[in-house]
Amino acid sequence: MNNKKEIRQISELGEFGLIDHLTSDLKPINKDIVKSVGDDAAVYDCGDKYNLVTTDLLVEGIHFNLIYTPLKHLGYKAVVVNLSDIYAMNGKPKYITVSIAISGKFSVNAIEEL
Repeated sequence: MNNKKEIRQISELGEFGLIDHLTSDLKPINKDIVKSVGDDAAVYDCGDKYNLVTTDLLVEGIHFNLIYTPLKHLGYKAVVVNLSDIYAMNGKPKYITVSIAISGKFSVNAIEEL
């Protein structure tokens, strides 16, 4: 009997296929979660309204290239891609959070531009 698991490449699934694969068995454990993992935003019920939560990771070489993208423009793009997810679900953006992963090659001044 062969119990060897088939190896699949991410490229076979694509972004949305991978999301579906990783989340198909996940069920919300909180009754207030209306929609959890998905493409645009998660939705949770606050009683008198729904709130939306979203985050996107921008990857150098895929979503931007620092050779021709000023950090100020990259900061703007990082906000706008998340605002567009909220707008896509007919929501009204209210807050943002910021997460960055940077190497030591940047100066503090450069990151201030971001």
